[in-house]
Amino acid sequence: MAPDAGLSRATFAKLSPHPYLLANLEPSDDHVAPARSNGRAPEEVRPTTVNLSSLSHPHGSSLVRMGDTTVICGVRGETILAQHIPNYRASNRETELRDYDLLVPNIELATGSSPQFLPGGPPTTLAQTLSTRIYSLLHDSKLLQAEDLRIWHTWPSERMVADDDDEMDEDEEDVDKQSGEEYVAAYWVLYIDIFFISFDGNPFDAAWAATLAALRDTKLPRGRYDPDRDMVLCTKKDPKPLTITGMPVACTAAVFTGKETDRPTDGRFWLLVDPDRLEESLCDENITLVVDCQEEAMRILSISKHGGVVLSPKLLRSKSLMSWANQRWKGVTAAITGN
Repeated sequence: MAPDAGLSRATFAKLSPHPYLLANLEPSDDHVAPARSNGRAPEEVRPTTVNLSSLSHPHGSSLVRMGDTTVICGVRGETILAQHIPNYRASNRETELRDYDLLVPNIELATGSSPQFLPGGPPTTLAQTLSTRIYSLLHDSKLLQAEDLRIWHTWPSERMVADDDDEMDEDEEDVDKQSGEEYVAAYWVLYIDIFFISFDGNPFDAAWAATLAALRDTKLPRGRYDPDRDMVLCTKKDPKPLTITGMPVACTAAVFTGKETDRPTDGRFWLLVDPDRLEESLCDENITLVVDCQEEAMRILSISKHGGVVLSPKLLRSKSLMSWANQRWKGVTAAITGN
């Protein structure tokens, strides 16, 4: 005999995903509120939780969970002598982070995080795309200051004297001119490793939140250059935290049009905030806003749109979209800072 209980919501969503999502977003009963296949309202996000210092060995780490998407990020600092940096210019004080590749993000999608990631294969296109987007946002947001990654050294105050029979070469003359002055002898290079242990959609928001939280948690050892051994020596005493300027948060939404169903929607569409993996497969357009709402003013750092033609410039400037981004910023910021 058939069981008394009907099929679950998850089963219906898998058997007929497009019609089921459309039926929930546009219910026939006016007294029923629109919902998604997972029961969330279109503008409802999954709860965000953040744990800092989750790893013992990196200089900073975080674990971020958005629904069933879980990401762990570790920041490890390594030193590099300025003389070993290709095309190094001592006068460069504006674009050091990008020119010298001092920020190195890397994303790995674990085999067990989702059925779509198979073991033994090369890095997926998604992982490479996410790494590129994280790298670009790290630089475009000006989140970090190059000053925090410089290791200074002072030339000896004694004037270098050449032997009577020898003449100073060109390098010695340069050293003599800078005698007693500080110069950058080395840099810290930050390796930002982002590891997905559970993948259920909206990977960029989760990866960026984990990166932001881990960088806020990072404390670098005090380093000094030893000219006798030509190396950097560090001490764990009194580590120095990074200076984080701003609190940029990524906010992603997917657009569902229902065009894959036989039910006419008359050009209507639904914006699904913080989409899960199933919703991403049903939508052919998405938008990501990176905003910073500190000091009671919203600053839009970037807007990226992928696929589709539904989202027009007018809609991107709408108050509803900005209001949603502001609420999303507050939720993620509170999870990271604990306030």
